[in-house]
Amino acid sequence: MSEKDHPWGKIQVYTGNGKGKTTAALGLAVRAAGRGMRTFFGQFLKGQAYGELETVKRLAPEISIRQFGRDTFIHIQDPAEEEDIRQAREGLEACREAMLSGDYRLVVLDEINVALYFKLISEQQLLDFLDQKPDPVEVVCTGRYAPESLIERADLVTEMREVKHYYQQGVRAREGIEK
Repeated sequence: MSEKDHPWGKIQVYTGNGKGKTTAALGLAVRAAGRGMRTFFGQFLKGQAYGELETVKRLAPEISIRQFGRDTFIHIQDPAEEEDIRQAREGLEACREAMLSGDYRLVVLDEINVALYFKLISEQQLLDFLDQKPDPVEVVCTGRYAPESLIERADLVTEMREVKHYYQQGVRAREGIEK
C-alpha cells in the first residue's frame, strides 16, 4: 500500500515562539470532529481555566480534553516541582492509553515540547510513545522548544514565528483571546 493510499497516521509538530500552536491544534480537532473522528486532547503544564475547556465540553464525545498541570506557570526562575513531573508522566500515560484504545483518530499532546524543555518527561519517553502509535492515529505535539529528535521524527512541522506581539507593549493575556 502506498503512502497516498494510507494518508492517516502522521506525526505533526506545531512549535516556535509565535502565538497559535494550541489554537491550530484545536482547529484540527474541530475539523476532525466535523468528519466524525474523535480527538483526545491532552494539555500538559495547564491546569487553569482556559476558554477552550468550556467549548470542548460542548463537542463531547467527539473531542475529549484533559489537563495535566497545576494552576500555576513553571518558569526558569521557578523550576518544576515533583508534582509537575508526576502530572506530566500521568498525562503521557493517559495520552498513550487514548492512542492505543482505538477510540481516537487524533491525539494531541498540547505543550508537550515545553514539558520536554523543563525535563518533566524525557525525549526518549516521547519517542517511545511515538513508536507505539497505531497506523491510523494522527498525533500532534505542540509547544515551543521542539527538540531536534522530534522534528526529525515528524511528518509535518510548522513553526509559528513571532513578528510582532502586543505583549511587548504590556498587554496581558486576555480572556477569550489568549486564555
